[in-house]
Amino acid sequence: MSLPSVLAPVHTAPAAPSAHLLAADLLAASAGRVAASASALVALVGLVAGALALARATGRLRSGNARARAVVALVAGPIGVVVGAAVVLTAEGGLGTGNGLGGGVVAALLGLAGLTLGGLALARSPRARTS
Repeated sequence: MSLPSVLAPVHTAPAAPSAHLLAADLLAASAGRVAASASALVALVGLVAGALALARATGRLRSGNARARAVVALVAGPIGVVVGAAVVLTAEGGLGTGNGLGGGVVAALLGLAGLTLGGLALARSPRARTS
């Protein structure tokens, strides 16, 4: 018995749909993709603002207002979480279908991280210690 005869299928399966029909078009902008991308950008702004605020509050960064950046993170973070979660909950199909499921997950995670960093920075800001 040769190797090709062992690897040959016993019965023939129906032809699988082409990969083009399964994967979403990269240039198509569905409502889910747009919402997920926008919320991921907002959450990323919150994450960066939270990281900069935390660096300022701990004394590693000397410029900028840590409290203002923390507030930006505390506003942008929940927006990313809520919109990202809404996209995930309303997406029909799985990853790669073009409904924004992956972007919604990323937006929710970035928003949670920004919210956490903003909260830590606000708790460590000098005004929080004196009041």
